[in-house]
Amino acid sequence: MANALTVAVLGPGGVGGLLAALLSRTGHRVICLSGKKTAETLRTEGIRVRSARFGDFTARVEADTELREPVDACLVTVKHTALDAALGRVPAPVLSDGLLVPFLNGVEHPAALRARYRPDRVAPAVIRVESTRVAPGDVEHGSPFAEIDLTGTGVPRARLDALAEAFAAAGPDTRVLEDETAALWAKMSFLAPFALLTTRYALPMGEVRTRHRDELTALVEETAAVSRACGGPADPAQALARYDAFPPAMKSSMQRDAEAGRPLELDAIGGALLRAAERHGIPAPVAARVVGELHPFA
Repeated sequence: MANALTVAVLGPGGVGGLLAALLSRTGHRVICLSGKKTAETLRTEGIRVRSARFGDFTARVEADTELREPVDACLVTVKHTALDAALGRVPAPVLSDGLLVPFLNGVEHPAALRARYRPDRVAPAVIRVESTRVAPGDVEHGSPFAEIDLTGTGVPRARLDALAEAFAAAGPDTRVLEDETAALWAKMSFLAPFALLTTRYALPMGEVRTRHRDELTALVEETAAVSRACGGPADPAQALARYDAFPPAMKSSMQRDAEAGRPLELDAIGGALLRAAERHGIPAPVAARVVGELHPFA
């Protein structure tokens, strides 16, 4: 293909594995960065995807334990809890002019990444998807949607557009947004109530939205108020409508982490929400209570 990109994927799990496979399938060169054992599996077996939307397929990828050459973009798709250790696989001098594209939950990570990499090459992205790694190189995409918002204050627009074009051609609905803060808070407003309540009650979204409707509504309203104060969107009714449209069995990634005994991204989501609320003097009693109840499990 004329506009083929070279893309590194740091953390080829549920989200990273799906994006790596989709990009590879459409002709881009993909280098997955992971631990030695996973890298060996990916090199020999590729990435297998099962998806009602994108089909069942296997994609070939390259794999290594560290980035050793420049790339057009490096997608950061690890969990917040593993971020510091994982970034050791992406030396800033090697990434150089390449875009660093964090698909991370929360709103506080862009500043930390800009302190480590070229500030005008950090392009935060938001993805709305349910995709799970069931084994190394084995990904199940469960949601009927996969949507990407790409942004980045100070990042050259042509670079964002080229990456967005590659994503869109690979499958996910993709758009470039001018306002980074609004994009990150739009995701946070949608994610925080979903992640916190499904994890707190160990229930899929269908049961949360019926059995704990009042609590969900209150948490959505608190999150919207904090988002508004931070310069993001605030539409509680729209958020509730999206939750109501979810497949009843849909679970959050935080809930899946809790089920598997993995560390929770509680600080990146709930902690960041409460810190923003405190900075702006926004009361958030439901969020504070739920985060407090989840702390023993984090």
